[in-house]
Amino acid sequence: MIDWLDDLMPAAVEWFDHRVIDGVAERSFHVVRTSGDVPGVLWLPSCCSTPRPLVLLGHGGSGHKRSGRIVELARWFATYAGLAAVAIDGPYHGDRVSSPLSAAQYQARIAETGIEVVLDRMAEDWRATVDAIAAMGLADPDRLAYVGMSMGARFGLSVAAAMGDRFRCLVFGKFGLQQGSAMNEGMAAPERVASDARRITAPVLFHVQWHDELFPRHGQLALFDLLGSTGKQLVSYVGTHAETDPGAIALWRDFISRHLALVS
Repeated sequence: MIDWLDDLMPAAVEWFDHRVIDGVAERSFHVVRTSGDVPGVLWLPSCCSTPRPLVLLGHGGSGHKRSGRIVELARWFATYAGLAAVAIDGPYHGDRVSSPLSAAQYQARIAETGIEVVLDRMAEDWRATVDAIAAMGLADPDRLAYVGMSMGARFGLSVAAAMGDRFRCLVFGKFGLQQGSAMNEGMAAPERVASDARRITAPVLFHVQWHDELFPRHGQLALFDLLGSTGKQLVSYVGTHAETDPGAIALWRDFISRHLALVS
């Protein structure tokens, strides 16, 4: 259960290192919540002072807020699209744990806590992060986008369902209603995933890996069908779960940039 105080008190932000690399300002932070601090990183175009549309970046399983793809996407959005970007560590990942956990270990912890409890907590962590950053005038809280594959999509669906029309577009993929035998059974929540998917109305780009061994293709296609958005697009690529065609990443970036640019 989320601590009720978090709904009454604005979250504070503790800032850490600050650096500018090739025109992109990058700052680490903790959003201080009574239910536990949320570690994250914010990227901003250093040339802009007005609140920018904000792209939320959800990392995959066994990754973290500074995983290579997350950093590359964030810097691209700030450099070429003039957007802000933010990433936070997922549950039992990154700075939320004292040392990295294996997939079996973090999945067991999530299962022990309860997958729906963790989904709700992560949605609230994202909401608190966005609201705290927006309260400082660093981003526009009603011009949001989300990019997340695999575990990033798992949590992103709940975030998008909870925050509704604040999102202008969403990129999900490598996730579905069914999971393979390699994953902890306690991670499965098909009814919850289906419910969240139906509540989504923002335009969606959905990425399917055709030979995904963790989330079977038929489950990914079923999830796509359930998305409530009338403006949804599916793209598919050959390959297993861990494979990502560079052309796919370019599609994700262009989809986000195009939709956020349409907002005046």
